[in-house]
Amino acid sequence: MPGLVFFNDFSLYSLAILIADQVARSISEAAPRHYILKIMSFSFLRKTGIDKYESGEFDAGGYKWKLVLYPHGNKSRNVKEHLSLYLVSADVASRIDLDLEVHAVFRFFLLDQTKDNYLTVHDATGKDWRFHRSKHQWGFDQLIPIRTFNDAGNGYLLDDSCVFGVEVFVTKEMCSGKGECLSMIDAVSSKHVWKIETFSNLDSEYHESLQFFAANHKWTIQIFPKGRRHKSGTKISIYSSLVDSDKLKDGSKIFAEFTLRIKDQQQSRHIAGKVRHWFSESSQESGWGNFVSLAYFHHTTSGCLVNDMCMVEAEVTVHAVANTMFDTRSQIVETNRLVRESRCK
Repeated sequence: MPGLVFFNDFSLYSLAILIADQVARSISEAAPRHYILKIMSFSFLRKTGIDKYESGEFDAGGYKWKLVLYPHGNKSRNVKEHLSLYLVSADVASRIDLDLEVHAVFRFFLLDQTKDNYLTVHDATGKDWRFHRSKHQWGFDQLIPIRTFNDAGNGYLLDDSCVFGVEVFVTKEMCSGKGECLSMIDAVSSKHVWKIETFSNLDSEYHESLQFFAANHKWTIQIFPKGRRHKSGTKISIYSSLVDSDKLKDGSKIFAEFTLRIKDQQQSRHIAGKVRHWFSESSQESGWGNFVSLAYFHHTTSGCLVNDMCMVEAEVTVHAVANTMFDTRSQIVETNRLVRESRCK
């Protein structure tokens, strides 16, 4: 990289711009407005094998951001002999339920501790960078050669310490369209056993178990001791129900596998049924109207009813959650003209 040109008579910003591959490097007396990352004992990053350092979050333009530094170069992009530095939109990266797109311009700072000014690195064309779900990180693979950075004569690394910084200017934000996000879950299972005593005294149409949790949602078991609807009087009906379905956003749903068992308390020949169902606000329950005949259930050899007690077990495995995305009209944020002009100086 060609040497930088320095000026002795600085105004607010004194610039010496070198453009190569659309990357501009310039000199500034003003400190970065939005975030400073100071690293003490920089050499320890290499000694301890830390290939990547991610800063804490900071606010700029109404959004949260982070810096990601590769002190030895981003190996995943085959960067060698250079420091790599990137800006990450923490909002875009974390909000999978929101189809968010943020346009911003930014520039990185590196303090020259000898001259008390900053090397700034930014895109030479001044274009906006689109931060969205598929690409929430932008920056420079080759921020500065490691040899240049390590050279004490340049003032970037003194007494094994250095200072990076960043300014971020949001120029446009967009949140539009409607869709859903399907999240597959790694077998979140729960069991609940419901002991129904004095079963013969159940005289209402149906009874419901105490609520229990599976995958952070409330569920119950419902039993109709004399059947439900057209099965009334001949069968026992049994269902699983999502209690807090009203908390799901419009269109959101939960895919769960439910196993319901009336336990054989004598020989463990349980009566079981398994169902897979998308539970939602409009479809809160699933089960069987003809789970078992009343005749078999009450037979002394079935083991279903012992000492007038019945045991019902539910095993719930949540496999997936489908959430709707926000439906928000596009918004355009125009940055103040003077601020836009000053960032490029």
